[in-house]
Amino acid sequence: MFDTSPHRWHPIAASSDLVSRHVFHGQLLGREFAVWRADDGFVNVWENRCLHRGVRLSIGINDGRELKCQYHGWRYANRTAGCTYIPAHPADAPARTITNRTFAAVERYGMVWSAEQPEGEVPAVAGMEEGGQLVLRPIPLNASADRVVEHLKSYAFAPSAALDAQPVEMAVEGGGAFSVALLARADGAATRAAFFVQPVDSGRSVIRGMLDALPDGADRVTVLRHHNQRLTELRERIEREAARLPAPEPMQPAIVPVSAELAEMPELTPSGRKAALRVQVARKWQAAEGIAALELRTVNGVLPTFQPGAHIDLHLPNGLVRQYSITNGPGETDRYVIGVKREAASGGGSACVHDTLRVGDVLAISEPRNNFPLRRDAVRTLFIAGGIGITPLLSMALALDHSALSYRLHYFAQAESQMAFADRLAELKGNLVPHLGLSPEATQEKLRETLSGYVPGMHVYLCGPGPMLEAARAIARDCGWPESAVHFEYFKNTHEIDDSSSFEVALARSCVTLQVPAGRTILDVMREAGIDMPSSCEQGACGTCLATVIEGEPDHQDVYLNDAEKRSNTKIMTCVSRAKSARLVLDL
Repeated sequence: MFDTSPHRWHPIAASSDLVSRHVFHGQLLGREFAVWRADDGFVNVWENRCLHRGVRLSIGINDGRELKCQYHGWRYANRTAGCTYIPAHPADAPARTITNRTFAAVERYGMVWSAEQPEGEVPAVAGMEEGGQLVLRPIPLNASADRVVEHLKSYAFAPSAALDAQPVEMAVEGGGAFSVALLARADGAATRAAFFVQPVDSGRSVIRGMLDALPDGADRVTVLRHHNQRLTELRERIEREAARLPAPEPMQPAIVPVSAELAEMPELTPSGRKAALRVQVARKWQAAEGIAALELRTVNGVLPTFQPGAHIDLHLPNGLVRQYSITNGPGETDRYVIGVKREAASGGGSACVHDTLRVGDVLAISEPRNNFPLRRDAVRTLFIAGGIGITPLLSMALALDHSALSYRLHYFAQAESQMAFADRLAELKGNLVPHLGLSPEATQEKLRETLSGYVPGMHVYLCGPGPMLEAARAIARDCGWPESAVHFEYFKNTHEIDDSSSFEVALARSCVTLQVPAGRTILDVMREAGIDMPSSCEQGACGTCLATVIEGEPDHQDVYLNDAEKRSNTKIMTCVSRAKSARLVLDL
């Protein structure tokens, strides 16, 4: 039996197999792979199954940035293989744990190499110059890899510059458990060949070969035909021999469930907010007047998957934690790009980003959270951005634009110089509608014009200054938009918080009852009691610390819940909201 080590690199495809917007079905040691090249050139090697129903992703749709399963339309991101969209739950952001299994990929000698748990480097071939070799057509055969390797040692061919020469002197120059290096000499000409045997299964293999660079005067097609004929004859001999032997049992690769527990546990910062990732400022530039843009790249590993509308907590050198939306388009998973507006009354966050951060600085950030998810099932989508509110909506617009879905992005700013990320906005072409220098009254008129003509199935996404969002929500209500179709995200909670009440909170799942005194939040008290509750902005704007109310009447003081959600009294933002009743029971 041949070596089935999961640590050994094997070729699983030719680089030429990875045609643009195509998915290649690769196989190795009984395991199937979906192999595809994204538009940015990255080669993805994934477990060949959708996490939903196990359908092969090799029959999926490669849109250049994401891979879409043909069965129920689940989408997975380039690089991370994290799920970005589930059509059956269009209003929800998929959990970060919904991530397919990925495998390492290296391109060398015109081939794609992979392994389950690769160690060391891809095999090098002495005397074979990388980049100048001629890759031969792969030859699949029904025989074990060790049998194929033995027969390849006796493979005979003519040098590329003397295909009709007789006799030919053959020599085995090297090899290993899955490879053979040969040298052919005749009439003063010589050609090196290297063959790697891909063990598809216990009784199936693929011969992947290459020759050193063609000499002047050699015809490429003639050389390829010469080897195709000889390798085909070799295959027939090997298969005849293998057919006389008992068929080996097929390999059964272990399908390992992907679990969040496999990830490194994040550490807690003094504020209780998690900063699981370390990133480096790879680039800093002016995205518009008064707006700094940061490109953040991972220090180690791969950045977690995000969906349009997601944000991160940025832990700044001065100890402050601030929330910023990720502006990337779909499939741009090797970096996070954020935009930060300099605030005249900065509490130290925006000033630190503008004045202190430099290229090369290492920062702690949270994993992406998405409490402002994008639906992709709308008959038409409107985006309405005010100022720096463009950041989450830009990511959403780029996603819909790439999928050719119907949308319009209305961008309100004081001047063209204050429109952030002009290069990305240019990609949206006629779907971008700027509104510049409007007074508050003219802005409201334009909002009314934009929001008129609602039809069922439309959705609108709002992000910008508080007064603009309040006006837009009121106008949408007057124009007949249902609350379920109006999605919004505030920069911050501008409401004055009344924390003078005291009340009791019972945590049903934890069997703990806590007293919340005046001046303290539910979130603070829970943390003191050792209850780990996620949070981000801690001012009632982002939705991260949302909890379900089982009993009692909340005193809503947030800007995250819509009016219908507040009236239902079934949800509460634990960072700012309190209780009107003497007792609240939460599903925590």
